[in-house]
Amino acid sequence: MLGAVTGRRGGCRLVRAVGGLLAMIGVEAAAQPPAAVPRAVDLAVSRVYVLVGKSGLVGHVHAVEGRLAAGQVTLGAREQAGVLVFDMRSFLADTPAARTTLGVPGDVDAGTQQQTNANMLGPEVLDVARHPTARFDIRSALPAARPEPGKPTAYDLVGTFTLHGAARPLTLVAQTDETGAGVRLRGGFQIRQTDFGMKPYAKFGGMVGVADELKIWGDIVLPAAGPP
Repeated sequence: MLGAVTGRRGGCRLVRAVGGLLAMIGVEAAAQPPAAVPRAVDLAVSRVYVLVGKSGLVGHVHAVEGRLAAGQVTLGAREQAGVLVFDMRSFLADTPAARTTLGVPGDVDAGTQQQTNANMLGPEVLDVARHPTARFDIRSALPAARPEPGKPTAYDLVGTFTLHGAARPLTLVAQTDETGAGVRLRGGFQIRQTDFGMKPYAKFGGMVGVADELKIWGDIVLPAAGPP
């Protein structure tokens, strides 16, 4: 019937057009991200790093290292894409790993490190006794809207970051590095301490202190296994 209506040549053109359309659909389907599968964070190897700038005439830059208390991420999910729970009591200032990772030169003696940790974790700043965790509730984790050519797949993680009892919207781009062992997510964002009800540490009338802005990086490993 198709040939009777369109003619043999018209029918052939229509068949080719339909075939081309199906081929395009197949290509687009193949380009879609894999099925969203929840993956538990590998807490043993995942890390969070914070770069704390200086303020005042004689302040110092600090590099902080912390761990996660819990976490799960579902890459490709449009909703309920996971959560990262930060163990604020684990955060330590100026560890060798943190200074190397964040490119902060030099070493810090044990006494200075101990004093910095006391100030950072104490009631005037993080107040970990009252706020032992922070969390990033991830609403969606979809492929980045603006992928960078030649670079691994990236995801836009969109959700709410809660720190020191205050919640703020957060969006960050996480680069992926897929290995046989799973997926490594790396990305960063910036916050201001005062936006979360914290007062940047300072003494001697502001001669020594740290900046309001904090730069935070996550290095999160998701094992290849399925849901926890």
